Amino acid sequence: MAEPILAEQIAKQLRRDILRGRLAPGASIKERDNAAELGVSRTPMREAIRSLAKEGLVILRPSRSPIVARPSFKQVSDQAEVLIALEKLSAELACKHATEKDVAKIEGIVDHMAAHFDTTDPLDMFEIDMSFHTAIAAASHNKALAETHCSYLQRLWRARYLAASQRRNRERVVNEHMRIVEALKARDISASRAAIDNHLWHLAEDIRGVIEAEAEAGDADPVEAKTGDTT
Repeated sequence: MAEPILAEQIAKQLRRDILRGRLAPGASIKERDNAAELGVSRTPMREAIRSLAKEGLVILRPSRSPIVARPSFKQVSDQAEVLIALEKLSAELACKHATEKDVAKIEGIVDHMAAHFDTTDPLDMFEIDMSFHTAIAAASHNKALAETHCSYLQRLWRARYLAASQRRNRERVVNEHMRIVEALKARDISASRAAIDNHLWHLAEDIRGVIEAEAEAGDADPVEAKTGDTT
């Protein structure tokens, strides 16, 4: 298997381990040990870790093992504020530029969520949820916006998963997503922005308790955690 593809698969596995808490905030990721556990060389493992660092899930450290990031609530809150603005702009531009095929794809994601919400693994459902928001950004047909949105979505990947876990309710999730779809189908900019705001305004507050509890349980400075580890 080509190393770039292998690195993507490793990154996906590590990302899911971080989201599930198997790799907790502040935990070191030993390149050699993880590569051996997965039966791969260190090159794709190193590339996978770099990808997660770009997403903000991992912190790289010179001559030491990278660690799982432990962002402060202020960091998450600031990023959430930017993401919500990007989501609203994505919906606004999608109302103007999305094709009927684009809208049908977005609606299809919600239909899938509604049909499989109770039988799908929460992390798998979360990834489907994120594909919904990515599809709206793509439907804006603004490449710069879609790329920026993707960047902030990645930075908030874990935060949004925690928020989704705390607010896991089929009726609420499906209804909120469907209101966004209906606004897009009607090409109603005002309604689409309002539906996005209703869906995401509580994002940062939903995870405040989790982040603050992790901060109290962990080291004062997450970058300096587990300094004795080596790659």
